[in-house]
Amino acid sequence: MSRRKFTSAFKTKVVLEALSERVTIQELGQKHGIHPTQITTWKSQFLKQAPAVFERPVKDAKSEAQEREEQYLKTIGQQKMEIDFLKKALS
Repeated sequence: MSRRKFTSAFKTKVVLEALSERVTIQELGQKHGIHPTQITTWKSQFLKQAPAVFERPVKDAKSEAQEREEQYLKTIGQQKMEIDFLKKALS
């Protein structure tokens, strides 16, 4: 027997129903065919990761440095091509 896999949309739906507290976790588990412990686990994971939804993405210092390096290399390559072109034109 293989394990059942649930989509993130399904998990979110179940967790939101659990957070609304209109029905008990046991009733919710019976409704969706899931063990109540699994719902509780999803709920705790959801609540732990909830603050990340409202955080602004912070760029890494490495990524900014890499972007600057790529820009410098692009400029150097362009200047090298211009110099080569001018050398050929003068010959």
